[in-house]
Amino acid sequence: MAFIEAYTTLHGVPPAEADMQRFFRVTPPAVHRMILALEQRGLLRRVAGQARSIKLLLPSGGIPRLDPRERNGAF
Repeated sequence: MAFIEAYTTLHGVPPAEADMQRFFRVTPPAVHRMILALEQRGLLRRVAGQARSIKLLLPSGGIPRLDPRERNGAF
């Protein structure tokens, strides 16, 4: 969630699943399962089939900040 918030702040749009795949160095199905799990837990909302439709449902203060030292990829 920290990545989604940081990416959205930096780029003005939410990340695509491919952006998360590159950052976390995981497979496309892994990213998709992560998004579905966060959605099922009520932590984000998205429109299925619509690109870059992720919206975090927690206030910014409730999301840990992304630590640049923990980056696995570029965004």
